[in-house]
Amino acid sequence: MRVIISGANGFMGREVNALCEKSFKNATCVGKIDVAGEGVYKTLADCKEQADVLIDFSFHTATKQLLLDAIEKNLPCVIATTGHTEEEKQDIINASKKIPVFFASNYSLGVAVTSKLIKTAVSFMDGADIEIIETHHNRKVDAPSGTALSLAQSVLEVRPELEIKCGRNGYSKRETNELGIQSIRMGNVVGIHEVMITTGNETITIKHEAHARSLFANGAITAAEFLINQPAGLYDMKSLLK
Repeated sequence: MRVIISGANGFMGREVNALCEKSFKNATCVGKIDVAGEGVYKTLADCKEQADVLIDFSFHTATKQLLLDAIEKNLPCVIATTGHTEEEKQDIINASKKIPVFFASNYSLGVAVTSKLIKTAVSFMDGADIEIIETHHNRKVDAPSGTALSLAQSVLEVRPELEIKCGRNGYSKRETNELGIQSIRMGNVVGIHEVMITTGNETITIKHEAHARSLFANGAITAAEFLINQPAGLYDMKSLLK
């Protein structure tokens, strides 16, 4: 599987490249894209190498042009960047009508399982207060994390009446329809997501902790392997688990 890595000089781009060097899933990096650095292309349009798939760990503002270039090359894309605006998400949806696009907020299989567990727990804990606490390293710029928002959507599938509230301050009680999300940024934490589901009598806590960034690179390459055999469309971790 021939892979082009976008955001190749970033933390995750280097993790993907390291796995390609080990031929994980028979993947080989044939081209690198980044805004700076030696031995890289500035844009996908500049890249002349033939590839089977692109894995993007760059920045959300680059997604639109990246997808336009991918459509020109008829190149399947794994979008692993987070922090997209609603307009940028629509760009992803539009591109998926022409090429296969895999888009997930988190490429951990464990997080996908966590999402299923959350929906099961919420469905049985009628009327419970639900809070999501996410912790990441101090370099992460978007908050809440894409994964926290994804887990919140899992809750809303069961409790659609809830409204997301990010952070808490001031002087007021918790509303019954709140779905709270708290963000913590510190040190070199890879990623911790904790969902607390509390009634007046008991609490269920579901927690996922990432210990190494390589697990996200692993998931992205696994998604790429899946994607290259699919027709044009939008795919996610649920598609992969099926």
